[in-house]
Amino acid sequence: MYVKNIFNIDYERLKKRGVHCLIFDLDNTIALIDQKKVDNKTKKLFNHLKKDFQIVIISNNTKKRVEEYASFFNCDYVSFAMKPLPFGYFKIKKKYHLQKKDMAMIGDQLVTDIFVGNRMTGYTILVDPLGKKDLKITTLNRYIESKIFRYYEKKAIMKRGSYYVKK
Repeated sequence: MYVKNIFNIDYERLKKRGVHCLIFDLDNTIALIDQKKVDNKTKKLFNHLKKDFQIVIISNNTKKRVEEYASFFNCDYVSFAMKPLPFGYFKIKKKYHLQKKDMAMIGDQLVTDIFVGNRMTGYTILVDPLGKKDLKITTLNRYIESKIFRYYEKKAIMKRGSYYVKK
């Protein structure tokens, strides 16, 4: 699935598919990288989602940054996840006794969030980045991602800004 942001995801559809755990990337997926507080709209969404899903935030960022956001939502987290390596996902699967089909990964980067999510979870959802500002390491990922998007567009697979939901 490729949607504009976390508010455009059909969570009911994920629930019907048997997804029990939503794994959210933090930076530029649920918050801008320099944002310190959660906005009310996002908090309201997460409170609603917690009725039907286990929510976990996974990020390559520091424990302090990720823990702070997880505390706003009163949810679990994995910091310094080293995505695209699968260690953080193994941690989540083991802790909650989940199968691949039980999880969905939601993130703004093809190279880290979606590629590893495709290997580790049953469903992946790409969202547009919330902002243009990124961490320094993400600059390389965005460069690689731009090449992938150009290739996908040339092959008529996917185009940045043209949203779709796989049946």
